[in-house]
Amino acid sequence: MALGLAGIASIAIAQTVPDQQVPTTGLDLPANFQFFGKSDPNVRKPTAIVNDTVITGTDVDQRMAMVIGISKLNLKPEERDQLRLQMLRQLIDEALQIQEAKANEISVDPKEIESSFGRVSRNFQKTPEQMRGWLKEIGASERTLRRQIEADIAWNRLLRRRVNINVGEAEVNAMLERMRQAKGSDEFHVYEIYQNATADRAQEVHAGMQRMIQQMREGAPFDYLAKTYSEASTKSVGGDLGWVRPSMLPDQLAAAAQEMQPGQVAGPIQLPTGFSILYLAEKRKVLTADPKDAKLSLRQVAINFPKGTTEAQATARAGEFAAATKTIKGCGDVATVAQAQGAEVVDRDGIAIKELPPALQNMLLPLQIGQVTPPFGSVEDGVRVLVLCGRDDPKDTNEPTVEQVQNQLEEQRTNTRAQRMLRDLRRDALVEYR
Repeated sequence: MALGLAGIASIAIAQTVPDQQVPTTGLDLPANFQFFGKSDPNVRKPTAIVNDTVITGTDVDQRMAMVIGISKLNLKPEERDQLRLQMLRQLIDEALQIQEAKANEISVDPKEIESSFGRVSRNFQKTPEQMRGWLKEIGASERTLRRQIEADIAWNRLLRRRVNINVGEAEVNAMLERMRQAKGSDEFHVYEIYQNATADRAQEVHAGMQRMIQQMREGAPFDYLAKTYSEASTKSVGGDLGWVRPSMLPDQLAAAAQEMQPGQVAGPIQLPTGFSILYLAEKRKVLTADPKDAKLSLRQVAINFPKGTTEAQATARAGEFAAATKTIKGCGDVATVAQAQGAEVVDRDGIAIKELPPALQNMLLPLQIGQVTPPFGSVEDGVRVLVLCGRDDPKDTNEPTVEQVQNQLEEQRTNTRAQRMLRDLRRDALVEYR
């Protein structure tokens, strides 16, 4: 339940992947038709009976309040309506998962739920009692979180019993050999939102995903949308697929990832069973060290501006500082220049390039020992430069173990089987909206 993906609120939308064409339904629909009766198929009331399980409007409202509170969302009225429908669908899926688990004599002990509730509370730096109070304060309830926990435990337990995935040693060794042959090729850290789409729902799902992308443009975090809307097993971790190579992705997703830059989103991307939205967090080379993992020894030289300094005065002083620091000849020369400029000097060792802001990463990657960055800063924070005193380059990435590859293959196949199982449960369910 802990939230991640800091910084995704302002992601760029990839322009390299065009909108996908909505597929034909294959239902032999007439070109001209009329509706008989007064029912509107687009209206879904926030109350349902799923087989014998009742989902009330209060259940939906409390789940909405929990999601909004956890993700600190400020939704427009139309976005709230969309979220309400999605929460109803999520509650229906949870009811089906719990029912199917019980039909297979799988139950979740209340002590397990209580233990998980405690772990979730600690993720939010709260005691269980504080978590209960906070949920009540935001209009949610302890019950809605416990229901989600029960469904997750029951479904995962059912999958372990039902899904027997055997990945042989030969298959694992073949994948490792392919990785060795692919050494130096691109590898991507990607996140995905996947939704199943049968022919009759394709247009609805496609349109819904376009609305999700618009929400991202307006600041909605990708992990919130993945946890709320994704139908893949990775929804619990915000859609995180981890590091993958193009050959490990469906062809459609692989093609999109190869055209994207870190920080971009692409989609909706049509797949044989539905649609996906893809977010590219990072890119690296297979079994090759990432230059951004290099550890640096830096010496910072900084000047501050007195209170009341105008923009013109700061610009003039920064120009003088830039000219002086440009003459620095290695870290041993820093003290002399800093004293002449009345600047402060701070030393920092063991800083990974990837830990720095992106703009500084780009400045530091090409620098040689003893070189200086251009000045950067602001009137409020002062101006500074960084002098590179040392660099410890990372070693080549070790190839994964047999167990890691086996686990990855098993996870992929389990995810596919889980999607099929839930799809079948939806098809067989008796759902009455009220």
